This record gives sequence, C-alpha cells and structure tokens, in this order.
Amino acid sequence: MIGIDNIDRALLRELQKNGSAKASDLGKAVGLSQSAAWRRIKRLEDAKVINGKRIVLDAVKLGFSVTVFLGVKLAAKGRVSLEDFERAVSAVPEVQLVQHVLGMYDYRLKVVATDLSDFERVLRRRIMTLPGVGDVEANVLLSEEKRNFVI
Repeated sequence: MIGIDNIDRALLRELQKNGSAKASDLGKAVGLSQSAAWRRIKRLEDAKVINGKRIVLDAVKLGFSVTVFLGVKLAAKGRVSLEDFERAVSAVPEVQLVQHVLGMYDYRLKVVATDLSDFERVLRRRIMTLPGVGDVEANVLLSEEKRNFVI
C-alpha cells in the first residue's frame, strides 16, 4: 500500500475535476512546482492509485434517455457458470455496468435505452435470453447526483 499525504489527496481531487489538466496547472492548484506535481502523479500512476484517464460521455445527449438498474438472479447456478453469464451479458451494448453482488440477486446491471419501449426490447430480446437468467427486477433511474470517490 502506498502512503498518500494531503498533497496527494489534493492532486487526486484536482485530477477528478479535470483528468486532462497539465502538471503545471495541477501544481499551482496544490502549491507545487510543475516537476514536483508530475513526479507525484507518476508515483500514483505507478502504484495503480490512478488507473488511467477516461472520457465521460453524456448518455442523454447521445439519445439514451432511460437508465435502468436490473437485479438478475440466475435460475440454476449449477447449469450455467458465472463466467458464461458474464461473457454473454458483457456483449450486450446497452449494458453499461455488470456487478456480481451478494444478496437477493446475483448480478446488478446498468442498462441504457433510448426510451421505455427500447428498454422493453432490450430486456425481452437480449437480457432475458442470456444463459441462466431467472428472476429480474428493474429499477428505472429518475434522477442522479454525481458523486466521485473523494479522499
């Protein structure tokens, strides 16, 4: 485990705000020189505290106005392996997130669709036909407050 101090935490918060910020700007924001900021960021990347940078797309602007969280319970755990289900569900483009969970359901899926009828199509033709799918519970997202992991 890597030691993280308050300056590292400040750098991480700044990077969460803008992952493409320059080391000079990050250094100014936390009271470091460009080279000192770069060295700290490099150390955090090497330690896998920072696992890459990504672009966050706006699903609504891309035409996906409905988000549904599905709880999926596999029908027969002995007949279909978890790997088979995970492989099949990962191939469904509308499924944005697959989480293997403990509790009432075996998996939690985040599914996007253009509208409710499109979601129904995805559910009937893609999700319900996956290997081993038993019970499914749907929760439609009404609103969302963005929260990043903050240290």
